[in-house]
Amino acid sequence: MNLSKANFSKARDFILTNARMIERRLFHFHFENDHPEGIYHAIYAYRNSDGGFGHGMEPDTSSPESQPLFTIMALETLDEVGYLTADIIKKDFLPYFESIITDSGGIPWMLRPKSEYPCAEHFKTVKEWAAFSTTAPLVAMLEKYNVDTFWKEKAEEFVWKEIERIKEKHVFCHLCTPRRLFFLKYTKNRVKAEKALQDLKKWILAEGVIFNDRSDEGWGLYGKPHCLYYAPSPASTLSSIFSKAMIDEDINELISRQKDDGRWDTWYGLSEGMKLEWAGIQTLWTLKTLKSYNRIER
Repeated sequence: MNLSKANFSKARDFILTNARMIERRLFHFHFENDHPEGIYHAIYAYRNSDGGFGHGMEPDTSSPESQPLFTIMALETLDEVGYLTADIIKKDFLPYFESIITDSGGIPWMLRPKSEYPCAEHFKTVKEWAAFSTTAPLVAMLEKYNVDTFWKEKAEEFVWKEIERIKEKHVFCHLCTPRRLFFLKYTKNRVKAEKALQDLKKWILAEGVIFNDRSDEGWGLYGKPHCLYYAPSPASTLSSIFSKAMIDEDINELISRQKDDGRWDTWYGLSEGMKLEWAGIQTLWTLKTLKSYNRIER
């Protein structure tokens, strides 16, 4: 099954009508050959004077305050479109990260809100200790772009300790696992990386991680991942652990879940507006995945 031209057009219209500027510019980049500079400007609208990113960079909060996670998301997006450089990292990002480095060498996932803005409950109770899910991609970015800092070595030590500590925990999280893979790809410790990758493959294939009940309404949402989250393209590091039949079945199910207005939906969001923003993110992700597997009708 392929996504038809008509349904691709519906998805395009949904994104361009309802999604945030970031997703609209990313759509133009991935599907209409637009220049990545537009994405740079869309991302930097969320940047604060301290160098961190806030202002609802993730739609679960409208707080303007800088957050480590949102700043990592900005890095990841610039890297995705090939706009990130060592100079941008050094000038625009390192000062903020250096201001929030903990004694353990890592950076927090989130910081507790200091102002009164609508946000999801899990943002109100965050623990401000160092987190694997933000420190691992940051170290990987520094390695990929050959950026050195006085704390990079300590940060990497923290990541390795966390990999050993958490083991198979959180492999169900389709947000954390790609960041773990990104770190394993770029760390210079190839012996440890290969072992960690083999462990990760084993844990993902364990019973109960991939959610196989395609009749469940929550299939594919947080905590109920399908194989495409781990292998969003045939070139993905983990694509070889899944059979072609499994990938094809999940692609067919994904295509069939498109709504009448063109979106792929989520249940996330404090308001109808935030739900639309999340749907824009989900719809763009789905289109990029279908494109990578050549499953969009030309």
